[in-house]
Amino acid sequence: MDFKQILDLMVTKDVSDIFLRANSALKGRIYANIEMVSDDIVSVKDVENIVDEITSEEDKKKLDSNHSCEFTYWYRDNWRFRIGIFYQRNTPVLAIRKIDLRIPSFEKLNLPSNILERYCREKRGMVLLTGITGSGKSTTIASMIQHINNNFGYHILTIEEPIESTFKDNLSVINQREIGNDVLSYEDALKQATLHSPDVIYIGNIRDASTCHAALSAAETGILVFSTIHTINATSTIERIINFFPPHQHKFINNQLSFLLKGVFSQRLIPRCDEPGLIPAYESMYLSPSISRLIRENKFWEIPQYIASGELYGMNTFNQCLLKLAEAKKILPKVALDYSDKREDLEMELRNRELL
Repeated sequence: MDFKQILDLMVTKDVSDIFLRANSALKGRIYANIEMVSDDIVSVKDVENIVDEITSEEDKKKLDSNHSCEFTYWYRDNWRFRIGIFYQRNTPVLAIRKIDLRIPSFEKLNLPSNILERYCREKRGMVLLTGITGSGKSTTIASMIQHINNNFGYHILTIEEPIESTFKDNLSVINQREIGNDVLSYEDALKQATLHSPDVIYIGNIRDASTCHAALSAAETGILVFSTIHTINATSTIERIINFFPPHQHKFINNQLSFLLKGVFSQRLIPRCDEPGLIPAYESMYLSPSISRLIRENKFWEIPQYIASGELYGMNTFNQCLLKLAEAKKILPKVALDYSDKREDLEMELRNRELL
């Protein structure tokens, strides 16, 4: 099968991810589920030819040495694809993710503009977007960067591995650096960033203590730092950051987070029942005085109750969001329960409102 035919299928059938492997039919993710995209059987030779066609010499070297590589591939005007190649059973597999270069607004994404715009208005500190792979974090971040670009005259610096969405300057100046091509590592990029006079930095992902430390240091200098972490809610995000570091540093990191962590926005994509597609459910935590105190005092288990009662600050829990979506008949109540962290509590609320 021709590689560009595969990309065309992803666009026309609204496939977000596709998996290309030898001796298998073509399968992809349509909304939340893996489905058959084409019943044509892909041969070993087909996969090897496609890998040879789309990889650069540098990518081929990485594939030989690491048995995996990742890069982006441009196609037509509005589409870019993030491609990961790895081996299974001694043959290459391609995992291809579609990236729409048309950056949607918060409203188009069914996200709360009042909450996200508030994060974008911060002058310094760190804002984290969290969720599992495929939860829409990168799209939300892109919309936030575009909002800043359209409303503020800032220097925005993105550091990504690889670059996903691309931007054109509006009121802001946007420079995008790709790990491996423009700079060697996140740590190097963040050390160099202080010389580049950024107002806003986007770090593609925080995975370890060194990147986290560099991000916090940048936020301390008066830069607004956005990043993503693969965690499921605000409390687990704070715990993950603390646990990046050895125990003797925890008190220091708690103190840093208590004034630098301006907010955590966690999201999940939920199958809709009112129309085909997915809709985000989200938890929003803002750094209120009470949340700041709880982080400083290491009382993370109390944070959810303050989020639940923090509507004044633009906060809400996943359960509160799921309940609203179920009440609006945008998702099924039983589906809401499947995506809840506190299923019993949500079930009680749904029954009280006669939705179950």
